[in-house]
Amino acid sequence: MKFFSQNSVFTIVVIILLVVAAFFSGLFVGKENDTEISTSSISILNGGTLQPSVVDFSPLWKAWNAINEKFVPATTTDPVTDEDKLYGTIQGLARSLNDPYTVFLPPEDSEIFEDDIRGNFEGVGMEIGIRDNILTVIAPLKDNPAERAGIRAGDKVIKIDDTTTEGMTIDKAVKLIRGEGGTTVNLTILREGESELLEISVVRDVIQIPTIETELTEDGVFVIKLFNFSAISPNLFREVLREFVELGTDKMLLDLRGNPGGFLEAAIDIASWYLPTGKVVVTEDFGENGKPRIHRSKGYNIFNENLKMAILINQGSASASEILAGALQQHGKATLVGDRTFGKGSVQELVRITPNTSLKVTIARWLTPNGASISDGGLTPDVEVKFTTEDFEAGEDPQFDRVIEILTK
Repeated sequence: MKFFSQNSVFTIVVIILLVVAAFFSGLFVGKENDTEISTSSISILNGGTLQPSVVDFSPLWKAWNAINEKFVPATTTDPVTDEDKLYGTIQGLARSLNDPYTVFLPPEDSEIFEDDIRGNFEGVGMEIGIRDNILTVIAPLKDNPAERAGIRAGDKVIKIDDTTTEGMTIDKAVKLIRGEGGTTVNLTILREGESELLEISVVRDVIQIPTIETELTEDGVFVIKLFNFSAISPNLFREVLREFVELGTDKMLLDLRGNPGGFLEAAIDIASWYLPTGKVVVTEDFGENGKPRIHRSKGYNIFNENLKMAILINQGSASASEILAGALQQHGKATLVGDRTFGKGSVQELVRITPNTSLKVTIARWLTPNGASISDGGLTPDVEVKFTTEDFEAGEDPQFDRVIEILTK
């Protein structure tokens, strides 16, 4: 299974779980020890370790030795071990790539990450990123602690408990925000339209991940609200389409606002209900490291030209949401309404470095059918409609209202 990540709208982005970090993080778990090393491109240095011959590592060893010989801690802290220094070196190597998704996971972080993959879902239920160098909420998950506490998409997190987020890394934010169910994390929030900072306390809990909801409006528009692209989403979507057919309407609204993504396979399967066999859904671009991998429609293609369809998107629509929305927009199947999407489109592979450490490294990026990188600013709606704080507080939804107008005019 593959997942998604990366963003150019946000200068640094991550999906933290607070629910399931791995579920939304863009992970591709690769096989261990499957990389062949050409002996023509390496030399044997430092006790038999393989090192790239084109790089002079003597400055690294010189710095290492100087630290070992001269460093005296300014305070009486716990001693720094050689293992700590080694892990710090690898972390620095990963950070030098300026890619928020290529990260080294030391033992504690690696264990947390693998817990997420196994499905231990305790946290606050939101995804975050860094926008304009400020820790920002991408989207709270429906009916989970963050949403119930009043957290909204676009909220800027200024402090986590008593710790300022200025200059904070995503890894640090993850450790501070997540925690055991029943415990509380206090967030200081800067919200657009508010003159003062907000103090919001969120009680962590077991995260419940919703999948899909439907309704039929008085105007005969069949509304599908898809909250994520989980392993069960394709089957649930199939049942929803049966409901749509039985109702006999020709107007469909797919609401992907606040949907942070999930499984690639789910996005392809859902797109296949609308696209003929062989139509490109998304391309996995490996750059110079390999040939592109094109993912195509399975060709369920049950709808004809009479279907009137629109998709609602916003800054919380990410990865799999962008793949599906981009494919249906660019193949002329749906009109996109709302705000520009998040812009998250890269793939990571998890590489085991030691028995208890890992490296999550970006290996590919996602391209829409017309070849545009999803990470390059996300998707632009065909009809742009803003959803303001005033709209929210008044209980109004101008984006939804505009779609109904488009589909029923």
